[in-house]
Amino acid sequence: MRLVVDLNRCQGYAQCAFLAPDVFAMHGDEGLLYDPQAQDAHRARVAQAVAACPVQAILVDELDMAATAPATAPATGEESDG
Repeated sequence: MRLVVDLNRCQGYAQCAFLAPDVFAMHGDEGLLYDPQAQDAHRARVAQAVAACPVQAILVDELDMAATAPATAPATGEESDG
């Protein structure tokens, strides 16, 4: 999974480091270090970190996001009376 953090947008709230410490770490008070090639094993925690970022500074590669999107049942256009 590929990650990009907009370090100009990041304000150092450290929610990502708290939720996914194997991927994100704070360096000092406001410097963020992260693994741009995070392992798939950390996918759930990274998703939590992305959702928790107050300034939405964390981006996950779009192909990876499509792979984790919840599956929906295909619409058949038919309704059943049950």
